[in-house]
Amino acid sequence: MKHRDAGWSRRALLRSVAGGAAGLVAAPYVKASLKSGWLNPILGSGEHTYEALHDWLTPPAGLKWGDTHGLCQDEAGRIYVAHTVHPASDSPHAVAVFDPEGAFITSWGEAFRGGAHGLDIRREGSDEFLYHCDINRRLVVKTALGGEVLWEKSFPRESGKYESADQWRPTNVAFAPNGDFYVADGYGSSYLHHYNLKGEFIRTIGSPGSEKGQLSCPHGLWVDDRSDAPRLLVADRSNRRLHYFSLDGEPGETITEGIRMPCHFKTRGRLLLVPDLESVVMILDGANKVIAMLGDGHPSGLRGSPREQFIPGKFIHPHDAIWLANGDILVAEWVPVGRITRLKRV
Repeated sequence: MKHRDAGWSRRALLRSVAGGAAGLVAAPYVKASLKSGWLNPILGSGEHTYEALHDWLTPPAGLKWGDTHGLCQDEAGRIYVAHTVHPASDSPHAVAVFDPEGAFITSWGEAFRGGAHGLDIRREGSDEFLYHCDINRRLVVKTALGGEVLWEKSFPRESGKYESADQWRPTNVAFAPNGDFYVADGYGSSYLHHYNLKGEFIRTIGSPGSEKGQLSCPHGLWVDDRSDAPRLLVADRSNRRLHYFSLDGEPGETITEGIRMPCHFKTRGRLLLVPDLESVVMILDGANKVIAMLGDGHPSGLRGSPREQFIPGKFIHPHDAIWLANGDILVAEWVPVGRITRLKRV
């Protein structure tokens, strides 16, 4: 699967970290448990201390993870994982569903095989819906929780920014309080697009580049409601920064301190969760200061390595992370064999 990132491609990222990995001696990967006498790695400190439970979610026999890309949890506690499906998998399903305790429930989404990327959920009226970004078919897709497709959306021709769908590859979606939503064209042409609840185009936000108001691989985005006025927060990944915009698209502040290659966001109270592709999951406080760096494996260079060479307690390429309902953190990594880690608060 190939991704075209503006500014810095994933291929370039791998070259950059591979050199730093030469001196690492990888400990054998151990799925540890306290009962067996092994101690799982402990990450963080103080009130942000977590036990790392690697492979807390595992697919059933016959279904093999590909790159694990997107995560969300519904109001009933069910957890949804979007992955590309490993070539050796007997099942073609790219969305796997687990119960709150981590037991597999079902899977679906053959059409997303190879392209399942961003995955987010929101309530609309009496129901919840999933929004998918398919980087293979270059679509934003809205489904019911069971996978029924409600609509599919290709590139916004009405924006005037595209001559064809080849210039568009959506990566993630964010939701506004009034029902509008935003789409990040992270792997295409580095624009953001604003739609209403019906999926009707409203405006384009930003443009390619590195100046204020410009973006390079806007990979993830989130409507940040931690201040009085909600703002659109963008993971401006290849510019190595966070970039704020108003909900109407006016550019605001940028944040670079501690930021490497941010992928997406989630908030919980005053805290902001940031999975960063350069091997760390960060927690930022209400002033957007980094207060925890979890599982920092930078530089790891282990993306294509055998699983037994993964280093317990060290992340390779965090791609998405969510707060679970109880305050634990779930992390999906961009590795060909997939990995879902639960950070259990201790």
